Amino acid sequence: MSGGSWSRVTASIRVSRKYPRLSRRENTTSAFAQPPQSSRTRPAQPDIVSSSPSATATIDPHTLFSAEIARIQSQLCNLLTSSHPSLTEIASYYFRHPSKQIRPLLVLLFSRATNGLGSHFPVKAWAAEHSRLREEELDAPLTRPDVLCDFNPSMPDHTASFNMPFDLHSPSRRTYPSPPSSLYPSPSSPHIPVLSHSILPTQMRLAQIVEMIHVASLLHDDVIDKSALRRGAPSGPAAFGNKLAVLGGDFLLGRASAAISRLGSAEVVELCAGVIANLVEGEILQMSPSDLPEGTSIPLASSSASPMSGRWSTYLRKTYLKTAALMAKGIRAAVVLGGCRDGEVWKEVAYAYGRNLGLAFQLVDDVLDFSSSDSLGKPGSGADLRLGLATGPVLYAAEEYPELEVMIARAFDQEGDVERALTLVHASSGVARTRELALAHADKAREVLQLLPPSDAREGLVALTERVVKRVW
Repeated sequence: MSGGSWSRVTASIRVSRKYPRLSRRENTTSAFAQPPQSSRTRPAQPDIVSSSPSATATIDPHTLFSAEIARIQSQLCNLLTSSHPSLTEIASYYFRHPSKQIRPLLVLLFSRATNGLGSHFPVKAWAAEHSRLREEELDAPLTRPDVLCDFNPSMPDHTASFNMPFDLHSPSRRTYPSPPSSLYPSPSSPHIPVLSHSILPTQMRLAQIVEMIHVASLLHDDVIDKSALRRGAPSGPAAFGNKLAVLGGDFLLGRASAAISRLGSAEVVELCAGVIANLVEGEILQMSPSDLPEGTSIPLASSSASPMSGRWSTYLRKTYLKTAALMAKGIRAAVVLGGCRDGEVWKEVAYAYGRNLGLAFQLVDDVLDFSSSDSLGKPGSGADLRLGLATGPVLYAAEEYPELEVMIARAFDQEGDVERALTLVHASSGVARTRELALAHADKAREVLQLLPPSDAREGLVALTERVVKRVW
């Protein structure tokens, strides 16, 4: 597929036990139901045929990948252990409490829904069996362990002793075979997408990595927000103190970064590093003026923007940076690891779906903040208001009750502000309109999924989208 347009291709899709070799078939037809075209120009959908019918019953995405999720959880301990027991304890603390595992589940779903479609999938599948990207070698460091000096009791420890001066080591190099040239597409032998219904070892590891990044952000957020609860249990700072919570989050990011580097893709490193920076930028956007250095402020979208329109822009940008970026870039990274290259539509489908789903997810979370929920681990209704935050329901309510604008500007810091704001939000259509906005993003997420060929993974993504907007957790 060229970068300027999405060309139409014809392909067969077959189920394979592991990573199938790709083959060409003639006289195939589109498996996509062609909807009436809207007045807007839409990208051409690839003609792809499935060897098995699309699932008609709703698929439970958690059941579909229950074995993989359990495996991811059990293997995480190898990445989280430290020579210091307290650090190991705080790093693994949130992983021991129930969660919906949305982010790793998205990585697994999109991996299975797209593996075989990217032009370099044959090379990636070969590497999963013949190179250092094999599952057995993903924990192997790129640099000598004695240089890394990373004490991990769950992994072989070859760190040099500190009892004597460090001696010069003779350089050594481990070599791996190169992929056969026949696996690469060429003008005379173009790639024909064949859905493999598989997950590569690097994608399984990526599912762990995105959850590590997410949990690191939770530890840091709970310190900043002074949260006493998380998932109905004492938060990390409440259980271990702020210092260990901050250090535990930093440790998780360090271990995640090392794991990312071993996935063999510079683009994936860039995407994940970008997510970490986005999380910090989003937290800065969320800070109230009193938390910022004197003389600084959060800029509005533009100098001509009204205060309320500027707040809406900042709110949605913050929502993307703190929540949607990890989902969007995480599943885009999964598709990259599956062999999708520039100019191929699958990376764009992944990002558009993840961005819209992430925004819908957080908008629903902001709606749920106006009803008490023990499962969320929040101390009752209006927790964000008590932190000085104006979310979607409040911003919509301010259009009906302008007196909210003054309270938003002062971050609800005067006596009675939170209680009055709660009353006005519940009296307005703010909660309903925020949910409608979430549904609009969810609808767009479902729409872009129609570019993917039919599969149980695609149906799982559709079902997950429905669960996100209908959830009460």
